[in-house]
Amino acid sequence: MTIPTNTEHSEPRTLFIGGGWQSASSGAIRKIISPADGRLTSTVSEASADDTVRAISAARASFDAGVWSAVPAKDRGDFLLRVARRLQERREEFARMESADTGKRIIESRLDMNDVISCFTYYGHLADQNPGRIVDAGDGTINSRIVYEPTGVCGLITPWNYPLLQASWKMAPALAAGCSFILKPAELTPSTSILMMDVFDELGLPPGVANLITGTGTESGAPLSLHPDIDLISFTGGLVTGRIIAANAAQTVKKVTLELGGKNPNVIFADADFYAAVDNALNGAFVHAGQVCSAGARLIVHESIAEEFVDELVRRAEGIRLGGPYDEDAEIGPLISADHLAKVDAYVKQGIAEGARLRTGGRAATEEDGTGLSNGHFYLPTVLDRVERGTTAVVKEAFGPTVTVETFATEDEAVEIANDTIYGLAGAVWTKDAGTAQRVAGRLRHGTIWINDFHPYLPQAEWGGFGQSGVGRELGTTGLAEYQEAKHIYQNTEPSVTGWFANRT
Repeated sequence: MTIPTNTEHSEPRTLFIGGGWQSASSGAIRKIISPADGRLTSTVSEASADDTVRAISAARASFDAGVWSAVPAKDRGDFLLRVARRLQERREEFARMESADTGKRIIESRLDMNDVISCFTYYGHLADQNPGRIVDAGDGTINSRIVYEPTGVCGLITPWNYPLLQASWKMAPALAAGCSFILKPAELTPSTSILMMDVFDELGLPPGVANLITGTGTESGAPLSLHPDIDLISFTGGLVTGRIIAANAAQTVKKVTLELGGKNPNVIFADADFYAAVDNALNGAFVHAGQVCSAGARLIVHESIAEEFVDELVRRAEGIRLGGPYDEDAEIGPLISADHLAKVDAYVKQGIAEGARLRTGGRAATEEDGTGLSNGHFYLPTVLDRVERGTTAVVKEAFGPTVTVETFATEDEAVEIANDTIYGLAGAVWTKDAGTAQRVAGRLRHGTIWINDFHPYLPQAEWGGFGQSGVGRELGTTGLAEYQEAKHIYQNTEPSVTGWFANRT
């Protein structure tokens, strides 16, 4: 697909409002730059708050008119299955646009598209599987039932690290439930969201059900959490922004789901499969250059194997190849922007200043580290050893290719260290002892626990966090329920006078 443009003024038209492509009302634009090589990827409309309000109005009108909310659940599910099939046909196109915006390797983007397809397929089949239930009122004259109805108009705000995947976790259940929505992708990575609107339009989704705003969070995103016509706000991103969104939403008591990242522990017991644990520690920390909300950025290793384990981890980390999307030898790509690279570098330097031992990495990549790396925002895989609890390195989320190492002596100490965080998104435990694995998994206060693995997820399984990792859940049946309201319908088939109040004249 070619991004729509205004042929008269040559302005991009990447706002999808009420079933049509539009330019920003101010004419503002944003250039999307590849973080891998600095090349121009595309030019998109930069929406204002007024543009977002227009999108909200379109979504509200479509929902109130019932053009989608009144469609039978089975038909909504069938539409999602058609979306999944169309995405499969256009998988390579979507993957290439994802890599262009994010700089991630094309193989990763292709896998992401597989996961997007799986998400739409799952909710396509789930859409009509919960028609409600009958409530036993204990009286043959009473018919009592619970039905589930769409929440209404939803504001969906998504991050830059997995642009379409994170959006699909919101759009698919919203559409399955019968909601209308406004999607606001991260301003740095909007291209696959634009392509997604093209798919919805092509397959005949009624106008106003799916709307897209491309722009900044502070300008175009703010109305989504403040406007009274928004019934639900779903946000994936940083903790600071999440707190602002929750406070804004409280003013009109909207439903809120938040996924705000994590500082995720990866606990390695002495009896773990050594080389599998090392390999998965690399995977947990460095996939997508660590720009993953569930990254295993806190390595917690039994003291008896810590030295040998970290030596092997460092050896492997130093062999990781960096490169752009189509570098066949590359294993991880760039950070999303120069600003983000500076933040990661400041995090590492602060960790060293507070006593962490730098074992490898700790700086931006240069031409000497690999051909062409100086043109992008590449950071070397970094291992910070011997970190102390409570220091910046183990408290703050770096969101980069960094991992810290802490040690423990006992199972109780391992659990205490792993739970010593304001977050609670995900974690892992590595051991050959089934009893230890289940005990520790049960005691960890995190939303997803992997045993002898790291990172896999299933669209059928709920995803979300404890603590300040957020509220609510995505995926699974609960992910659909977030976009539904439960209604109790109570019918008395033999109404009569109650006699509660005297009938005085």
